[in-house]
Amino acid sequence: MELKKSSFQTLSPRWRHGVFWTIVIGMSILIYISATAYRDAPPIPEGIVSPSGEMVFTGRDISEGQEVFLKYGLMENGTIWGHGAYLGPDFSAEYLHTLGVDARDSLAQKLFKRDAASLSDTEKEALGAEVKNLLKTNRYDPKTKTLIFSEPEVASYRKQIGKWTDYFSGPTVSGGLPMKYIEDKEEIRKLTAFFAWAAWASVADRPGKSYSYTNNFPYDPLVGNTLTRDAVLWSALSIITLLGATALVLFIFGRFDYLGWKGHGEGVHIHPHLLPGVATESQKATIKYFVIVSLLFLAQVLVGAATAHFRADPGNFYGIDLSWILPSNLVRTWHLQLAIFWIATAYVAGGLLLAPSLGGKDPNGQVAGINALFWALVLVVVGSLLGEMFGIRQILGKLWFLFGHQGWEFLDLGRGWQVLLTIGLLFWLFLLYRAVAPARKDEERSEIATLFMLGAIAIPFFYLPAFFFGSKSNFSVVDMWRFWIIHLWVEGFFELFVTVLVAVIFYQLGMVARKTAVRIIYLDAILFLGSGIVGTAHHWYWTGQSNVTMALAATFSAMEVVPLTLLTLDAWDFVKLTGTQCEVCGKGIVIPHKWTFYFLMAVGFWNFLGAAVFGFLINLPVVSYFEVGTMLTPNHGHAAFMGAFGMLAMALLVLSLRQVLTDEQWVRPEKFIRISFWGLNIGLLLMVLLSLFPGGVMQFWDVLTNGYWHARGLDYTSEHLVRLVEWMRMPGDVVFIVLGVVPAVLATALAYRYMWAANR
Repeated sequence: MELKKSSFQTLSPRWRHGVFWTIVIGMSILIYISATAYRDAPPIPEGIVSPSGEMVFTGRDISEGQEVFLKYGLMENGTIWGHGAYLGPDFSAEYLHTLGVDARDSLAQKLFKRDAASLSDTEKEALGAEVKNLLKTNRYDPKTKTLIFSEPEVASYRKQIGKWTDYFSGPTVSGGLPMKYIEDKEEIRKLTAFFAWAAWASVADRPGKSYSYTNNFPYDPLVGNTLTRDAVLWSALSIITLLGATALVLFIFGRFDYLGWKGHGEGVHIHPHLLPGVATESQKATIKYFVIVSLLFLAQVLVGAATAHFRADPGNFYGIDLSWILPSNLVRTWHLQLAIFWIATAYVAGGLLLAPSLGGKDPNGQVAGINALFWALVLVVVGSLLGEMFGIRQILGKLWFLFGHQGWEFLDLGRGWQVLLTIGLLFWLFLLYRAVAPARKDEERSEIATLFMLGAIAIPFFYLPAFFFGSKSNFSVVDMWRFWIIHLWVEGFFELFVTVLVAVIFYQLGMVARKTAVRIIYLDAILFLGSGIVGTAHHWYWTGQSNVTMALAATFSAMEVVPLTLLTLDAWDFVKLTGTQCEVCGKGIVIPHKWTFYFLMAVGFWNFLGAAVFGFLINLPVVSYFEVGTMLTPNHGHAAFMGAFGMLAMALLVLSLRQVLTDEQWVRPEKFIRISFWGLNIGLLLMVLLSLFPGGVMQFWDVLTNGYWHARGLDYTSEHLVRLVEWMRMPGDVVFIVLGVVPAVLATALAYRYMWAANR
C-alpha cells in the first residue's frame, strides 16, 4: 500500500507548469490579435457622399442597416464575408458583383460610348482595368470621416435598393423567407447601405496596402479581388509547422511510451466506483436532463431536415409553403441553437452525475439544487426558442435584442436569455463544488477533483465574450468575439472539460490509475490548447483583420491536426482497456459501460475525419479564400460537431442511463442504444459521402470557375445537379433520424420509466 501511495505523488510538476504556460502564451497572443481587430476593422464613415458632395447615406444608416440585418435574422439566411447561413447569397459578395457590373456598364458608355458586350478584347481589357482602379481606390478620409462614392457607385447603390426589395418578395428567390418579408422602404434603404459598406470594405484597398480590408475576399476577378501573396505564403509555411509539430509529437510519444490511457508500472488496484444500478439520489435526478437531451436532439434533427429541404426546394415543402409557418431563417436558427443546447445539457448533466461519484456522497440538498437548475434550463431553452420565433416576426418590438432573436449566428438567443444562461452555469458550478469538496480533502483524489473544478469554471468564464458587443458594434469586431465563443469556448474549453469527464469516468471505473488520468488531462490541455487557442483566429482571415492575424492563425491552426490525429490512438487505447487486468490482483476488468466505450471510439474516428481531415482541408488560407461559406464548411461542421461533440454527449447519456439501471432493467434500453449507435454513425457517414462532401467540392469548383458571388447565388443553387445532390441528403438523414435519434429517445424514456417505477 505504501508503494501505491507514493506512486500517485510522483507526477512531475512540469506537467502543471506546461499547461500554465501554454494557456498564458496562447491567450496573450489571442488577446493581442483581438485587440488589433479594433484598430484594423474597416472604418464606418460618418457620411458617404457623391463627388459633388451630396449625402448618399450616413454612418448611422449603416449601423441601423446592420440592426435590420440582425433583427430579421438574415445571418441565418445568407452571409457577410462568408460567415452566416447558406440558404441565401453572400450579401456582401452579391452587392459587390452587382456593383462591378454596374460600374463596367457605366464606364463602357463613358469611355467607349458603347455597351460593354460589344467591345473588342483589347477594349474589354482596358475597361476591366478601369473598373478595378475605380473600385480599388480608397476615397475614405480619416480626418473628416467621410467616404466619397464615385458616380457609378452612387448609381449602383440607388439601383440596388430595388434589387434587395425584390429579394425579399418571396421564398423561391430568398431561400425560404416569407412572402414580402421586409416591406418597409426605409428599412430596405438602410439594409442596402449596410451591404454597400460591407462591399466597399471588401474591395477598397486598405491604406498603404495593395489589398482590401478583407484581404481581397470575396474572390471576384471583375472587381480585382484575387488571392493575395500573403495567403499563399502563410499557407505554405503552415504546412511546415504542421510537419514539424507532427514529428516532434511522434518523437515524444515514441520516447515516453507511457503516454496515453494505457499507463503502466503504476501498481493500480482496480476498484470501480461507477457500478451500474448503484446510483445516488442526485445521480438519479440527472436522468431527467438526459430525457430533455434526447428530445432536444430529436427536435434539432427534424428542423435540420427542414433546413436541408429549403436548399433543395425553397418554395415548396411537399405542397406546403413552409416559409409562412416556419421560415428558413427560423428553422436554421433552431437547428444551431438546439444543437448547442442538447450537447451542452449533456455535458452539464454529465458533470452533475460524476461529481458525487468523485466526492463519495451527495451533499445535503443536492437533489433540490439539481431540480431547480433543471427547471431553469427548461425556462431558458423554451423561452429563447419562442423568443427567436417572435423576434424575427417583429412581435417583440424594441425588445427583439434582449428577448428575441439577437441575430448573430450561433449566438441568436436574446441577451436576456444569455444572462440567465450564465447565472445557471454559475449555479451549476456551485452544485459541482459542493459534490466534489470531500475529494479535494483526500490526498489521492485532490488533484483530479481540482482539475474537474477548473475545467468546469472555464465554461461560464469563457462565455463572457458573448456580452462584449451590441447590435451596432462594428461587424469585424463582433465576428472576432463570436468566434471566441464558437471556437475557443466550444472547441477549446468545453472539449477540455469533456476530457476531464472521460478521465474521471475511467478513474472511477478503476481502469486507469490516478496518475494516468491526471497526466492525460495535462497532456490533452497542452496539445489542444497549444494550437487551438491561437488557432481560433483562422476564422478571421477575411473579416477585416490584418495579415498578422492571418500569419499567426494559419501557423497555429495547421498544428490543430496533430492532437486530432492522436485521438485515433485514444480510440485504440479504449479497445485495449477493455482487456485490462489488475496489476495487483491479476483479475480482468469487466466493462459494465460497454456502449459508453463504443461512443468514445466513435469520437476518435469522427474527430480525425471531421475535424482533422475535413477541418485541415478548409483551414489553409489558400483554400479558405475560395471555400469559406460553401458546403465544405457544413461538411466539416456536421462531421466534427456531431461526430465529436455529439458522440461525446451520447457517451455521457449512455453512461448515465446504465448507471441508474440494474442489469435486468438495462436489457431493453440496451437494444435501442445498440441500434442508435450504428444508426447515428452510418447516417452521418451517408450524409457526408452522398451529399455534403460532393456538394461542397462542386460548389468550390464553381467559385474557382465563376467567382464566389455566383457559387453562392440562386443561379448556381437552382441548377439541377446541385439540387439533386441536396436531395441525396435524404438517405443519410432518414437513417440518422429513424435508426439513430429515435432509438436514443426510446432508450432514454424507458430508462427514466424503469428508474421512476423502482423509486415509487
